Amino acid sequence: MQMVKKIIAVLFTLWIAFLIFMPKIELYTTLEKELASYDIKLNEKSIEEGFTSLILNDVSVYVKGIKIAQIDEVNFFTLLFYSSFSINNVKIDEAFSSQLPSQAEEIILKNNILSVNTVSVDANGSFGVIKGSIDIFDRKIELIFTEQGEINMIRSYLLNSEKGWLYEASF
Repeated sequence: MQMVKKIIAVLFTLWIAFLIFMPKIELYTTLEKELASYDIKLNEKSIEEGFTSLILNDVSVYVKGIKIAQIDEVNFFTLLFYSSFSINNVKIDEAFSSQLPSQAEEIILKNNILSVNTVSVDANGSFGVIKGSIDIFDRKIELIFTEQGEINMIRSYLLNSEKGWLYEASF
C-alpha cells in the first residue's frame, strides 16, 4: 500500500510540475506562426502567464492586413485532462457589421479527456445564444442558435431545426 501511495504522489507531483513549467507563451507564439500562414495576425497589448493559464489582453485580429475584430480578453486554461478557451467581449469592426453580428459577449470552447475528439462551444452576444460542438476527427462544426438575436445577415447559412437555427459546416 505504501508503494501505491508513493507512485500516486510522484505522478501528482510530476503533473503539477508539468502544468507550472509548461511553456505557455512559446505555445502561443507557435499558434501565432501557424495563424500567420493563413494571413491571420493577432496583436495583443499584454500577456499574463499563470500556473495553469495564459491570458491575452486587448487583442486585435487582422486578416490579410485588415482589422476584423477587437477582443478584450482571451483566456486559455488547462489541467491537461480538461482545457477551456474563453474569449470575452469580441467587437466586430464596423466595416463588417452588415455581414457579421456586431458583438459577442463571451465564447467558451471546452475539451476534456473523456471526449478527446469533441470541443463544446457556448457563446452569447448580439446574435443570441449558441450551443454546439466541433468534431475534430470528423472535421465538422455544428452550432445551434437556441435564442435568436441579430442573425438576419447570416440566416442564409442556417437551417431551421426543432432545437433552433442550425449551422453545419466541414473544415
